[in-house]
Amino acid sequence: MKTRRNFLKQTSLFSAATLFTPQTSFSLTKNTSYGVQLYSFRDSMLENPKKTLEEIASLGFKEIESAGSSKGYYYGLAPTDMGKTCKALGMKITSGHVHLDDKFEQTMEDAVASGQEYLICSSMPSDGQTIDNYKKVAEQFNIAGDACKKIGLKFGYHNHEYEFESENGQVLYDVLMDNTESDLVHMELDLGWVVVAGKDPIDYFKKYPGRFPLWHLKDMNMEEKVSTEFGKGAIDIEHMLINKELSGVKHIYIEQEEYASTPFESMKYNMNFLKNI
Repeated sequence: MKTRRNFLKQTSLFSAATLFTPQTSFSLTKNTSYGVQLYSFRDSMLENPKKTLEEIASLGFKEIESAGSSKGYYYGLAPTDMGKTCKALGMKITSGHVHLDDKFEQTMEDAVASGQEYLICSSMPSDGQTIDNYKKVAEQFNIAGDACKKIGLKFGYHNHEYEFESENGQVLYDVLMDNTESDLVHMELDLGWVVVAGKDPIDYFKKYPGRFPLWHLKDMNMEEKVSTEFGKGAIDIEHMLINKELSGVKHIYIEQEEYASTPFESMKYNMNFLKNI
């Protein structure tokens, strides 16, 4: 006899199962345009940036995030040339990793010229792992964010693992979050380094909803603490994507610093992984 209790149990199981059907799971990725952090292709970008950008476009990437190099933030290309090259390939340079230094005004001008939206400070300006230093840095970030906002840019910060150290029971990254203005400092959460630091990105999505418009999506080999191809490490990529709306993410950049063979083959593997979720 089918009781009401059995019926509810069966329908609940059915509802849970539908969350994992190919059609529903595929919706996690089909409406997402993935970008790539160019540090993943750092050597080939220095050798031949335009050819490398062509190869990146062939993998299906739609957005580019640049990084510092021995030839500057645009790998020897002029900012305008970088923007035009990406556009011709069906991509857009939307972000760039930079330093907050005495050349920051020029950095902002170049970003405007390239057509990008975000300037992301790639490392902590101060190496002092104290609450006071993180509060000082937060104020620097607010000032930089205000300067960027005035010329149509958005300023942000990209974490590593060391920001999640604590002093007097306070996580330093939380100090940074609590002392930066959400409309001036747009956080780029590197999910891999959060996990390496022993934290859960989802906890941060819940604690600071909507504060992470940019992600670095990567998988991590926890034994060696290096990045690896999707599905080969400790990061539950699908679980991260299920919770992406809570984080407020608008731009997801795939980054991989170490490779099984070549950057191209690793990124091809990663994109296929996402298509098959």
